[in-house]
Amino acid sequence: MELVTNKTLEKLKYDLVRDGLVSYEDIERAQELADSQKVNIGQILIKSNLISEEKLLKFLESKLHIPYVDLKDYTLDKKCLAYINFNDAQKYKIIPLFKIENVLTVAMADPLDLFAIDKIVEKTGCDIEPVISAETSVLKKIEEYYKTDSSVGEINIESSENKFDWQEELHNDVLSDEHIQILIRAILKQAILNKVHELFFEHIPNGLTVNFRQGTEIVETGQIPSVLVVPFISKLKTLSSLDASVCELPQLGKLVFKVDDILLTASISAFPTINGERISLKIYKPPKLLSEIGLTDIQIEIIKKATEIPGVILVCGSSLAGKTHIIYSILSALSGSNRNIMTLESISKYNLENVNQCELNENIGFNIDKAMRFIEFQSPDLIYFEGITSKSALDYFSSLVFKDKVLITEFLADNMADLNKKLSYSDFEMFKPLISCIIFVHNPDRIEVLDIDDLNKFIK
Repeated sequence: MELVTNKTLEKLKYDLVRDGLVSYEDIERAQELADSQKVNIGQILIKSNLISEEKLLKFLESKLHIPYVDLKDYTLDKKCLAYINFNDAQKYKIIPLFKIENVLTVAMADPLDLFAIDKIVEKTGCDIEPVISAETSVLKKIEEYYKTDSSVGEINIESSENKFDWQEELHNDVLSDEHIQILIRAILKQAILNKVHELFFEHIPNGLTVNFRQGTEIVETGQIPSVLVVPFISKLKTLSSLDASVCELPQLGKLVFKVDDILLTASISAFPTINGERISLKIYKPPKLLSEIGLTDIQIEIIKKATEIPGVILVCGSSLAGKTHIIYSILSALSGSNRNIMTLESISKYNLENVNQCELNENIGFNIDKAMRFIEFQSPDLIYFEGITSKSALDYFSSLVFKDKVLITEFLADNMADLNKKLSYSDFEMFKPLISCIIFVHNPDRIEVLDIDDLNKFIK
């Protein structure tokens, strides 16, 4: 598992000893605990009551000559949230405070993280002035401000009437940023009410159609008029951390919105067509405990044993059956197992504690081929990769089982007969004997789990 570091403290930790704030033995012991628990040394020092958070921050302020700002009662300039998106704020533990001319002042838990600062400078085009703040305070402020300003916002479902039509928001003639965001929220609200997990926006001569996937059918629910198309797509992209100025290339992003106090994630794909960009949006539910998703104690035990031996755990089902939801619940259950768990995903749906989630990014050349060449250097114990995309990828990941790895992947199959037929293809000859467990999601209320004995009867 990748170590979580704080570059500032790594550089100055022995200055704590020289200043008589912590003993050398305590620093060495804290470093060992930080390495074993995969956290930064500052967290260990504070949790172990070796130094108070306030004293540690004051020490850093004096050594770095960078101001310390207590964010507890601080009110930041909301307009500055547009400079740093939600994902970067969480990733780098950074939040913008205010901007004067071309200088953006940001609060950081790790002000010597020059890589983070360079990334923010590159994206904002501003000069960055960092101040030191407590990591917990930065994360709280990110949660407080970005949930309402950089996400779509809250969608109240419980108080909704049974009949709801997002098109009612079109009656508002005010063409404003707030109106567009309300319109997006209304479309998502109807999707949730209709239990729809995939929706599409497609160009037509006089506007944009809003289509819901219901089962195997795609149903048009209404149209966005042409006057709103450009601001609608631009706002949707901005909320999803996509480049609103680019329409000729595919883009993949993530949209965060709140439904009845539950934070939901949707992946958003923008793809160019001759008629204009087609935008696809898939909504993912947050992971639950395995016992809360309809699995029996026996099934949970089968899955648990499969995660402890080298082999492939194959999670199967039709499109939108809930395969990813099951996998995230499994990964979440394993997050406290002190194993190096890694993922290779087109986009991470939810941040999982103690799981190294890696997003593939074709724009910078980090594709599945590049991942295959380098992931073994990370010494993973368990790898989740989204799907089998090629014969070479299939053979590579199959070979990892012989190196004592546990693999989890998704496999599209409408039913058990369809699964058996697909696995009978010659491309899967080496892969089949490595399967240690099959989880078949027939529907949210019916999940079938096959152990090795069952597999010997099923797979021919």
